[in-house]
Amino acid sequence: MDLLALSDFNLVARYGGFGRAARAAGRPKATLSRRVADLEGSLNLRLFERGARALKLTEEGRALFERTGALLTELDETAAAIASGGDTPRGRLRISAPLLFSQTAMGRLAAGFALKYPEVRLEITTEDRPVDMVEEGYDLVIRVNPDPDETLVGRIFLRDRLVVVASPNLSRPAGDLAVPAIVRGTGDRVAAWSLMTPSGRSRLPVDPVLRLSSLVMVRDAVRAGVGVGRLPVSLVSHDLAAGTLVQWGAVEGADIALWTLYPSRRLLSPRVSAFLDYLKEAFPKGTPDELAAFVPG
Repeated sequence: MDLLALSDFNLVARYGGFGRAARAAGRPKATLSRRVADLEGSLNLRLFERGARALKLTEEGRALFERTGALLTELDETAAAIASGGDTPRGRLRISAPLLFSQTAMGRLAAGFALKYPEVRLEITTEDRPVDMVEEGYDLVIRVNPDPDETLVGRIFLRDRLVVVASPNLSRPAGDLAVPAIVRGTGDRVAAWSLMTPSGRSRLPVDPVLRLSSLVMVRDAVRAGVGVGRLPVSLVSHDLAAGTLVQWGAVEGADIALWTLYPSRRLLSPRVSAFLDYLKEAFPKGTPDELAAFVPG
């Protein structure tokens, strides 16, 4: 297989069109079109559906792009490392991280990493949705309790747990009376929460009076005494220590694990390895207390 033609195919697939790819690479559009046509001919496969205004990968083209894109990137990085005489981390590093971790810790982590590795151009986007690492061009993703994925490998670098907390001024109702609750999102329709307390399991009836889109917002509303909330212990440890919030119990079966994930078919680049090592240095034990240190008191 012609590696140059394969490289041009990946360029066009990444930019979604011959014109955009040609402008980005400073290459003639006709050359890219001819190279891709030659590759299709050698494989006896149609890799793109060519419409009047749009270019779309076929199923075979998408499979080829997903399986060869990372390999070509690895070849480029290996050649660059050899040419520079070492494996110093350099180049662009794209990371997707969840909202709460980004709000509490990622700013300081990113700044420290940039100071330590000035030749790496770090780009971090914040989103809780599952991202397609190959399709969207991420080198590393951080996710909370991710679903199994055969195409990815990773490791846990932090653990946390959910606790139910409230203002000291809010008393727990007697019997089966529901307590006002602040919940995240719109999907939580549960009428009661299962808690673990020093005296054993208990059931806490709840009446959601506020639905908010972020856990930081939930914490702030709980601080104001509106109701109880389920929050990561790392986010409220300062409040619990100061007595501005009190813990009613731990949420049963709600352990939190933060994972770093990356494509399994790709050798780790020096910059990805450097970031993984940096996280290990920042969270050597991976405990909630270590994450709480990043939360403003």
